[in-house]
Amino acid sequence: MRNTTEKKTTTTISRRGNGVVVTIALIVLAAAIAVFPMFYNFGDPDAEEQFGGSDGAAEEIVAEQNPDYEPWASPLIGELPGEVESGLFALQAALGAGILGFAIGNYRGRTRAEERASRTSAAVGTTTAAGADPDGDA
Repeated sequence: MRNTTEKKTTTTISRRGNGVVVTIALIVLAAAIAVFPMFYNFGDPDAEEQFGGSDGAAEEIVAEQNPDYEPWASPLIGELPGEVESGLFALQAALGAGILGFAIGNYRGRTRAEERASRTSAAVGTTTAAGADPDGDA
C-alpha cells in the first residue's frame, strides 16, 4: 500500500513539474509575441498611420474597384475620438478574455470534480471489496 502512495505522489509531482515548464514556456512566448513588433516595424512608413486597420484598407479597395459605391449602412454613433475607440476596443477585449477565462475555469473545475468523484468511488469500491460494511453497521 505504501508503494502505491509513493508512486501516486511522484506522478503528481512530475505532472506539476511539466505544468510549470509549460506555463513558463507560454509566458515567454507571449512576451516574445508582444515585444517582437516593437523592434521590427513592418508598417508602411509613408502612411499617415503605419498600422491602419482592416476597415480603412477595405474602404480603399472598394473605392478603387467601384468609385460610385455608396455604403448601405452608417455607424450608429458617428465619428469617435481615437481614445474612445481604443477604450471601447479594450473593453471588448476584456469582456472576451473574461468569458474565455470563465469557460476554461468552468471546464477545469468540472474535470477536477470528475477526477475527485472517480477517486472517491474507487476508494469506496476497494473498501467494499475488502469486506468492510459500507453502511457502518457491525
